Amino acid sequence: MITRFFPPPVRRPRRTVAALLACGGLLLAACSPANDDSTDETSSVPDPGTGHLHGLGVDPGDGTVYAAGHLGVFRLTGGKAIRVADRYQDTMGFTVTGPRTFLASGHPAPTDRTATSPHLGLIRSTDAAKTWTTVSAEGEADFHSLQQAGQVLYGFDSQTSQVWASGDGGRTWDRRTRLPVADLAAHASNPEEVWATTENGVVISGDGGRTFRPVSGAPDLAAIERPARDALVALGADGTALSSRDGRSWTARGGLPKGAKPTVLTAASPTHLLAADAGDTVYESKDGGRSWRVLHRPDHDSGDNH
Repeated sequence: MITRFFPPPVRRPRRTVAALLACGGLLLAACSPANDDSTDETSSVPDPGTGHLHGLGVDPGDGTVYAAGHLGVFRLTGGKAIRVADRYQDTMGFTVTGPRTFLASGHPAPTDRTATSPHLGLIRSTDAAKTWTTVSAEGEADFHSLQQAGQVLYGFDSQTSQVWASGDGGRTWDRRTRLPVADLAAHASNPEEVWATTENGVVISGDGGRTFRPVSGAPDLAAIERPARDALVALGADGTALSSRDGRSWTARGGLPKGAKPTVLTAASPTHLLAADAGDTVYESKDGGRSWRVLHRPDHDSGDNH
């Protein structure tokens, strides 16, 4: 059990969002009906982009890659990030759980006059982020990490610094240990085993997040995933891609470009990885992290970096 606790994380300043509110033309665009998947290329107002990215995922139905950030959910295609449904909601936690089926958390768009709370709680989409419905905890939870492990859903709520667990798809929750985690990892084969990265290193729980203990010898990790029963993948704080079977001994596979500071890692499989860095560039690897190519960077360029 970790004995040192920290206060809830402080959310990043929303300077880009403030710029949105200052721009009348974009305000009108953001309040328009959410039925268009593409941005308006004829608008005189430049699109502000994704904002800081918090989540990545692959739709298993068609292989489309999605990115979630402070300024919406985006479909990545041709090196570009296309905002889904012209929606600017601040998407913090994000995970793909099935074809066109996503779970998320965060905050309403700053231009959403229908919002009744600053916290969305857990929301669900069954049409690839075009529309969302509230599942639970509206006005209460702000999940910064969401992890599906078979029938168990885990979430880290930044408001309470607690790990939450649900056995009914997020409709009801059991609040478990209070621990300032950055990322959660678990697998359907053993949903009670939960891995997490923290400011004090990697920790593991064998009782569904009720208690955690340090993992001795683990490297300093920025993010961790468990895409298979016997496979852990991670990104070190320096961008090195790592793999492990037990979380105690790790093998370096490759890495993001020199200087890239990883912030997000998603593993669609042990070999298919997605990552984002502090500059909000999105990378993809299809060989377990040995090599990476750029899927999107804020200036819309794309290409290989290795």
